[in-house]
Amino acid sequence: MQQDDGRDGTGTTETANEISHEPGKGPGLTLVATPIGNLGDLAPRAIAVLRAADGVLCEDTRVTAPLLARHGVSAKLSPLHEHNEEAALPRLIARLQAGERLALVSDAGTPLMSDPGYRLVRAAIAAGIEVSAVPGPNAAVMALTLSGLPPHPFLFHGFLPPRAAARAAELGRLRAAEQAGLSATLIFYEAPHRLAECLAQMAEVLGPRPAAVTRELTKRFEEVRRGTLPELAEHYGVHLARGEIALVVGPPGDATPEAELGLDERLQAAMAAGESLRDAAALVATATGLPRKRVYARALELRQDP
Repeated sequence: MQQDDGRDGTGTTETANEISHEPGKGPGLTLVATPIGNLGDLAPRAIAVLRAADGVLCEDTRVTAPLLARHGVSAKLSPLHEHNEEAALPRLIARLQAGERLALVSDAGTPLMSDPGYRLVRAAIAAGIEVSAVPGPNAAVMALTLSGLPPHPFLFHGFLPPRAAARAAELGRLRAAEQAGLSATLIFYEAPHRLAECLAQMAEVLGPRPAAVTRELTKRFEEVRRGTLPELAEHYGVHLARGEIALVVGPPGDATPEAELGLDERLQAAMAAGESLRDAAALVATATGLPRKRVYARALELRQDP
């Protein structure tokens, strides 16, 4: 893929954003990535944006306050989490429309990635407010690059449901998508006390495919353990994991029979995995690029005449 060098034809390398103003320095909302463990990973531009902000929105003030104090940031902190985000939107949008500069951070990593803030970003965009970002650490991407598994395409899922039955159902939906044609490396976050059970369920539903468990990334006790899902389930069934965990699971692989299936076989595999006729047709249509109406019509025919 050809890379854009940022030149505008006049010999300058300024981008459109740089010509108007530096992102994060003018009115609007700026998403600021924070360290996932090592506090030294906070970018210089992130510090500058946080210092210039009229307010910093964060998940937990007890987590963010020490980080800001370390870097001499005195901006007022306001909590923004899943329980108050919806109610806080009118007030925050009013502040942004009045010309304030607000920064949004999560407890660790890139905002919105399994963290609150999506509704605020959507509301700001709808209100015509500028939204910018300062990139930085992300546990999912770092885990992917360290896993040794295919880096793209990948699917970031975030946290699976905590209860076993709901988790199995969600894994079943992912498996049905694979049977319909999805082939991607999967990335999850998981709590340490659920890791062994989660790995065992993955091995049962997805099969003995390669995977990697990354733990405490960028911290003193960083660990990357690679192996098959059954091997990792056995290890963490004996050795209790601690800390923040990102789990990477390899794609089905070229040897998976359903990778070569035709339309009828894909539909039958998806429905056999528990998907409704409509959902199975949608999955297969997305995977194959065929018109959804055509795939749905064929699914109806298959159900009527197995």
